[in-house]
Amino acid sequence: MSEVFKVKVEGIAGKGAGFARIGGKSVFIEGSAAGETVCCRIAEDHGSWARAELLEIVETSPDRVEPACAFYGVCGGCNLQHLSYETQVAAKIVILKDNFARIGGFNPPEPEVIPSPPWEYRNRMQFHRIDPNRTARVRPAQHRLSTSEGTEHYATFGLKARKSEDIVPVADCPIADPGIRSLLQQTASQQTALGEAAFPLPLEKDRFTVYARDGLLLSEGGKQRGRIRLLEKEIALDAGVFFQSNGLMLEKLIEDLREIAAGADRGRAFADLYCGVGTFAAFLGDLFPKTDLVEENKSALALARENIKGTETEFFALRDDDWAKLQERRRGVTGGSTAGSGKAAHYGFIVADPPRQGLSAPLARWLAAEGPPLLAYVSCDPATLARDSKILTLGGYELAALKLYDFYPQTAHIESLAVFNKN
Repeated sequence: MSEVFKVKVEGIAGKGAGFARIGGKSVFIEGSAAGETVCCRIAEDHGSWARAELLEIVETSPDRVEPACAFYGVCGGCNLQHLSYETQVAAKIVILKDNFARIGGFNPPEPEVIPSPPWEYRNRMQFHRIDPNRTARVRPAQHRLSTSEGTEHYATFGLKARKSEDIVPVADCPIADPGIRSLLQQTASQQTALGEAAFPLPLEKDRFTVYARDGLLLSEGGKQRGRIRLLEKEIALDAGVFFQSNGLMLEKLIEDLREIAAGADRGRAFADLYCGVGTFAAFLGDLFPKTDLVEENKSALALARENIKGTETEFFALRDDDWAKLQERRRGVTGGSTAGSGKAAHYGFIVADPPRQGLSAPLARWLAAEGPPLLAYVSCDPATLARDSKILTLGGYELAALKLYDFYPQTAHIESLAVFNKN
């Protein structure tokens, strides 16, 4: 049997585990809280660091709370429900600043925090089919749901388990939008208030996505396309195409981007990079004489064409590195790189909202050399944001402001907005 260690948890690491030190080695302990004394056992030794299993809490942190979800610790979705919401936010601030110091090589401005309602915030979720004809393990045993007549049924869908390929058939999810929670509490044979079958499962998919907000329900395999209201506009979306999962926080982010864009050079064009369905451009494009949208997902770009109306717009179905190379070629044709001298230097404002991988190297280099006077970088990963910020600042940008939007309470995911100025 592996040795048991008694350690003091020093803080919360980037992926949500508590961290401690054993013999100078960093050890990450899921489910622990900063300040606690715990007993743990090494589960994975990676040489310079290790993961440990939490065995016992000897001294409990005052920041620890009782998780609201009966599936917490089994389901792979949430990993911070054992901490108070205030403690979660404080930990995320430390994580964001630490990434800038370690990876970016500089200290950022103090982040401004925009909190979210901690529960019933998530509008978009992905579920996995439980196929009774397959021998895949399911844990725990399929939960029973009761109809209004009292007949028992077994759920046929669930969420991915923590650290395994098992599917957890959840009967509820307290972070989910009320429309999704209602579906989870019904069986597929029941009818929703909209008169549609609850959770119509697409036969060809082992996993499927559901979106719900303000009474609208979209689901792959059912009603898949619809329109939602964000602030004063309607936005077309598709359950099978990526869209932000916290509508209230998205509205706050849009309002802040509009305020930032108002201070840009509005005589030049605007570019929305990684534009998705064109949400940001729908709210910012009318501030500028021309808008360029860049998105490699053609299904998303088709929706963007529906959402952008009334402004001069050009759509680029390109990867970020291909678009950056296109700008370089245009620069070579027009000659020079001074503002206003050619196509490559005509932007007054750019919003970039990359995936977790961050900016591609060609795009980061192009922005550092030829980017606009004002750049807004929406990030879902503080490590790649810090990496890219280093490139941008070496190219002459200054990180003027940093905001942390808590899009995903009860999890360690961090969404942030970095605003860069270049003279």
